Amino acid sequence: MTESPATSTLAAARIVAPDGPERPLLEAVSRALRQRGCEGLDRVPVLGRRGGLPAELRGPALAFEDCAEAVPLELVDRVDAGDVASWITGHYPAGPYPAVVLGSAHGGAAHLAAALGAPWLPTSFTLTVPWPDGDVGDWTGAMEWGAKLADLILAANPGVTVRQVHDPVGRGPLCGSTVTLHVRWQRLPTAYRDFLGSGLEPGGTALLLRDTRTWPVLELTDRHSFQLGRPAGGMRHEDQTLDNPSFRRLMESVGGDRWSTPYLDTPPRYAETAGEPEFDRDLRRLSAALDRPVHRVLYPGPEVLSACVADLYRAWLRATGRGGDECVVETGRLIDPWRVLRSGLVPYWCESSARTAVDGAEWWLAGSGPFAAVTILPEPPGTVCDVHAAAAQWRAVAHFGEHRTHFNRQALGRYPLLPLPTSHASGVLRARHEPAGVPGRLPLGLAMSALRHSGSRLGLLVV
Repeated sequence: MTESPATSTLAAARIVAPDGPERPLLEAVSRALRQRGCEGLDRVPVLGRRGGLPAELRGPALAFEDCAEAVPLELVDRVDAGDVASWITGHYPAGPYPAVVLGSAHGGAAHLAAALGAPWLPTSFTLTVPWPDGDVGDWTGAMEWGAKLADLILAANPGVTVRQVHDPVGRGPLCGSTVTLHVRWQRLPTAYRDFLGSGLEPGGTALLLRDTRTWPVLELTDRHSFQLGRPAGGMRHEDQTLDNPSFRRLMESVGGDRWSTPYLDTPPRYAETAGEPEFDRDLRRLSAALDRPVHRVLYPGPEVLSACVADLYRAWLRATGRGGDECVVETGRLIDPWRVLRSGLVPYWCESSARTAVDGAEWWLAGSGPFAAVTILPEPPGTVCDVHAAAAQWRAVAHFGEHRTHFNRQALGRYPLLPLPTSHASGVLRARHEPAGVPGRLPLGLAMSALRHSGSRLGLLVV
């Protein structure tokens, strides 16, 4: 497909889902490298809108807005993963950089990249496509519709795979208006190759961070697969059945009037967050050809990388006399790496507001030395389900602060139904934490040594 650069960039910006996991992290890191916070990222997620409408009106309004922001049906065959890669690298100045961080979407990776002064490049991107006459509970129908869309994308993009995810816990009623497709590169796209070839300083390093969690996956073809639910939601695959009272209540609340029992014998594969193993091998081949070092960090769950990055920040901040006594617990898109750096804060990132994710934050805080203050940024998940952390659990996290507890009352006031924009995190951090000066770069050698040390007891592997 040949288009003018302006048209290509606009198309890519439309393709990558605004509410997907990659986009807020990409925007946050690109701003951090320009020494800017996330104050301007004011877009409210679709599930966070129209809170004043009655349920019978709000549902159709959200469905309309969800479809309006999705890739139009008539343009699905024009999705160009190469254009998306160029759009991603275009977020960053030319460089050179001491490192480039690639991999799974994780807030800890964003904080690590910001501290290193390194760009972050995702190994996949998420897009949504309208599903005419869809139904939240008809996951088999969603799978059939998604297969038709995946065929169009795969025909135009030979170097990718497509993982469809149907997740009522995380997307609620939107599962009935659009389908969610994760496009995952099998090889480094041309834009990434060029960026690594020209954007690194002499001796600069490529650093790949990869989530190795598994999840039951239906392999529909060698390049297209389907996943019911996702690890971030906090509900196990086998619990997504109407025999489970918690799941049944969720489906009733989001308008799902039918649901087939999932295939309980589905074999586990790498979850949608992992990316493709072939990408890892291709990166190593390119690094060898360029005579550049490459490091890989493999983590068994998001809480492990969050804990290791938080420990790294605390040791670095204390060693440089820039703080380390105050912590911020961020969630999902509520993240601002530059504000965290400027304020000398220790960041711990929760992938979602699932109870299991918040448990991870509590366990890490309980095992860490005391903090003078803990600020919490709980992201309202957008649905009501027993697997989400209760407001009381979030308050308990803040009480790990010895002298000050910072409850984010606006977020808790909208909890759990109305998610907030990324800029909300910036406003909270700006109001509650004084700048500690412009930070210097975190030395890569120190970062790798610290990750190896703290990760060895948590299952994080650095190679």
